[in-house]
Amino acid sequence: MPENKGFILILTGPPGAGKSTVADILAGQSESPAAHLHTDDFYDRYIKSGYVLPWLAQAQKQNETVMGAIAAAACAYAEGGYATIIDGIVGPWFLEPFRAAASAKGIPLHYAVLRPASADMAFARVQARATHGLKAEGPVRELFRQFSDLGALEKHALDSGTTKTEETAAALSRKLAAGGFRLD
Repeated sequence: MPENKGFILILTGPPGAGKSTVADILAGQSESPAAHLHTDDFYDRYIKSGYVLPWLAQAQKQNETVMGAIAAAACAYAEGGYATIIDGIVGPWFLEPFRAAASAKGIPLHYAVLRPASADMAFARVQARATHGLKAEGPVRELFRQFSDLGALEKHALDSGTTKTEETAAALSRKLAAGGFRLD
C-alpha cells in the first residue's frame, strides 16, 4: 500500500469482479490503520425510506447523494491516517465527488477497476455467491459492459478473472504501491 499517511482507494468494477474479497484482503494486510467502506451499506443499510434501486434512472439524485456521503466519509478516515478502501460500483461517471473532496483536503486518491474475463463469468460469480448484492442478469451484464471500455482510465483496470483472489490482491497492491492507480 502507498504512503503511511491516509489515502483513498476506490476499488470498483462490475458485480462479480471480486471487489469485496480483494478489499478485505488489502485492508487486512495494511501496515497502517485501514478502513473498508462498502458502498452497498450506504444504500441498503442507511437509507430507511425512499430507497430506489441504484441502477434505475429515477435513482440519479439518490446516487449523487450517496456518492457525496461516501466521499465525505472516506476523506474523514483518510484525514485520520487510514488507508481507506471504498468497495463498490463507482464508475467513471461518479468520480467527480471523490476527486473534488480528496483534492480539497490534499488526500491521495487511487482508482482501481477489477474486471472478470467476461460478462458470463461475472454473472456466474454473482449467482454463486450466497451473500449480498445484485443478482439480476440484465443489470449485471449492463454494468459489465459499462466497465469494459474505460477510455483514458483503462490503465486503472486489472484482470480479476484469470487469477486467484489472493494473486489479484497482490497484483493490485504492487501496482498501488508503485502509484499505478493514482488519479491526478
